[in-house]
Amino acid sequence: MQAQGRQDRIIEQAIGLARDAALDLTAVLITHYPDIETLDTFRPGETDLDTVAAVNRAVATALAAAGVKVFVQLADRAALRRWLTGRPDTQENRWAWRDRSHLLRGGAALKALGADPALARSRPKLGAAPGPLADRLLDAFADEDSAEFDDLVHDLLTAGRSNVLDLAVRKAADRLGEEAVEDLYGDMLVVAEGAEMGPSGWAELVALPVALPPSNVPDAAALRDGLLEAGVLPTSVDVRFLPGWRSPETLDGLDPAAVRRVLIDMVAGGEPNDLPPADTDDLASKGFGFLLGLEVDWSIPLWDEVAANGPPQEPEEDEETPEDATQAAAFDRWRSAVFDAAGCVVLDLVPLSEAAGEIDDFLADAGQQVGGLEEIRAFVAAARREAPDEEIVCRPDIIADGLELSLYTQSGRFLSSMAVSTNKLPVTPEEILLVVGSLVPLAKDIPGR
Repeated sequence: MQAQGRQDRIIEQAIGLARDAALDLTAVLITHYPDIETLDTFRPGETDLDTVAAVNRAVATALAAAGVKVFVQLADRAALRRWLTGRPDTQENRWAWRDRSHLLRGGAALKALGADPALARSRPKLGAAPGPLADRLLDAFADEDSAEFDDLVHDLLTAGRSNVLDLAVRKAADRLGEEAVEDLYGDMLVVAEGAEMGPSGWAELVALPVALPPSNVPDAAALRDGLLEAGVLPTSVDVRFLPGWRSPETLDGLDPAAVRRVLIDMVAGGEPNDLPPADTDDLASKGFGFLLGLEVDWSIPLWDEVAANGPPQEPEEDEETPEDATQAAAFDRWRSAVFDAAGCVVLDLVPLSEAAGEIDDFLADAGQQVGGLEEIRAFVAAARREAPDEEIVCRPDIIADGLELSLYTQSGRFLSSMAVSTNKLPVTPEEILLVVGSLVPLAKDIPGR
């Protein structure tokens, strides 16, 4: 009787803690222990399996009732020992273990703990009429403090109701103007690129834009393998890149429904029909390509850690942690090595919706540093006006005090030249040529000779 009273108090305290923590959690991971030996391995000295199971069940019930998504992993002694090989046997490292291949979620997770699977509630059904849904979406878009916009876009995409998204865009154009339409459409694309799917319950699309050399475009699969082997990505995520190059121009033509289809295809392990591999010669002539990746987020808070330390604190905006700084330095070393080996400039790994902006920022920064990208554009434009019916190519020369750009027609007729001095170059002349190559095809020799 005394033991039962002690267990009841422990459960009561855990429920109170769960209800308080639920305010700061969207998802939680609970570890289920199949036997006493496994419990003792993960939590040394603890062998009250019945109480631990009862606490897990009560906590899962309280959190699910509060709208927190509950995930469950089955503790595995052998897997933990392998995980600890080469690591100190500390509580923090035991907490860090994850069973990434057999994670349970939703009703299956609750059922595994003995909780009511019905607590994994689905969202209410959408109405049939597109007009009221579009109005509701615009109202949610206007309320910056509400999460309803994201939830509603997710629901509409899941239900295949892209007609409502299109209608909302048209209504926004009539009511709010073009600037608001751009913001609305951009926010839809951001929502479309990530969803509650994949092995961890959340997956999103990412891109690695690259400024490509005008010749000898590097093998995309080799670049991908080098990035993964360099160990520069956070341990809390898994990233799987497809092997081929993708075109920024093709990406620019995708609407939110197409972006969501790309996500679904990649979660299923397939090639996305909406974003197929691009022709490398075409990409080289335009100067940029990108690797398409799927990022699976494993940073689900572990309940044992929440119970001990409270919910994880979100870092302040723009706050860089020591881990962030270490990874950023390693990433910079890796992409410097890539430039030395392959002659291309790797930009930052970004969400898919930010790929175009990353390329634009690179061009703008490089353009400012070389004395203005507009000056080079004007130089090329003037040559094209002089030979409107002929293809223009640029033959660059790296000279002692900088870079000389000479423009010719494809038949070999000289048009014009300009020089850029070293003191206006932010990086090496070779890297600047990647910017020039995005404006006009580069040639090693004078055409026709």
